[in-house]
Amino acid sequence: MGIMGTSEILKADLEEFRRLLLQGCTASTTYYSSKNNPASQEFEKLPNREIRDMRRDEILDDHEIDEKLVCVTSGISFLGLAIVNRLLDYGYTVRILIENQDDLEKLREMEEFDEIRNNDSNSDSFGRVRNWGVVMAKLNEVESLCDAFQGCCGVFHTSAFADPAGISGYSKSMADLEVKASQNVMEACSKTASVQKCVFTSSLLACVWRDNNLNDLPQLLDHSCWSDESVCREKKLWLALGKTMAEKAAWKKAEHSDVKLATICPGFITGPELCRRNPTSSIAYLKGAREMYAVGTLASSDVSKVAEAHVRVYEAMGKTGGRGRYICFDHVIDSEEEVVKLTTQMGIPANRITSNARNSGSVSRFRLSIWKLSRLMSRRSRCC
Repeated sequence: MGIMGTSEILKADLEEFRRLLLQGCTASTTYYSSKNNPASQEFEKLPNREIRDMRRDEILDDHEIDEKLVCVTSGISFLGLAIVNRLLDYGYTVRILIENQDDLEKLREMEEFDEIRNNDSNSDSFGRVRNWGVVMAKLNEVESLCDAFQGCCGVFHTSAFADPAGISGYSKSMADLEVKASQNVMEACSKTASVQKCVFTSSLLACVWRDNNLNDLPQLLDHSCWSDESVCREKKLWLALGKTMAEKAAWKKAEHSDVKLATICPGFITGPELCRRNPTSSIAYLKGAREMYAVGTLASSDVSKVAEAHVRVYEAMGKTGGRGRYICFDHVIDSEEEVVKLTTQMGIPANRITSNARNSGSVSRFRLSIWKLSRLMSRRSRCC
């Protein structure tokens, strides 16, 4: 299932495409609350869990929930597209959430250049053909997200805000938008009866920024570590602040919901066509790279491996396992040669990272740990 039609009838085609998608994904009935529906207004007075239980019973009365149907927010982004393709490889039906007509045009271009897996080759172990579709929704509207998630068993929230006009690609105001989107996505997951699991893309930046002058800091950084928001504000590290606040907001929402949540915290994401596909967020990540390089916390993550981690964690999210935070990286950038390789790919000068980074002998060095994700990945590999 692809994008079709001409620009003159784009809106009509999109609406028809959305209708067919919802029908094909066994989600023809909308169960989220509507301002025009008095019965739905009564639902708003009930706790989310009670609403979900009632609506889930309604769904199960009509048809079985398709556990292979998932939704990916910002599925046209550098990471989002990689996750979409990996899910298709695993036999999932993927609903790509976009926000506007520009996103739709980008998606059409991706399809034309075969950047999305060909549908004909996507089949699961039972030989059923799996494919992808598109739905338009606003991250600042909970009901719009409920509509987009309807019928999906899982949600991958990969959306990140960027400010192309900003010097760093991410301004202070973006952090608040990031938090609000996180809250809305979790609220929509909680209100949508079919959604059972959510995988949330955070960042390693949400783990590594602390006051390194303190004497009692642990030398090992793992999934239990959180960045200090006051340090992020002091250093004007707005992407680190936004990711930290957004992930905390997601966990707070999850405390009051029966939706299972897992968060992935990848390092600086690399891969083919990085600079063309992911320029603004990459620049924003590297703000503060000199200090991260100096203390040993500048790490990179290949986009294909990050996408694989998202799918593996999702599949491990059973009744007792899979949930929680996961640090994800495959290499710590620890030499000037590695910095040059990275900066050449990004088109920025290497001395932006290396200049005076390690001149002080008193700089503390830290170690990053990926043991939790490694254990999950190796366990799944042995099972396969």
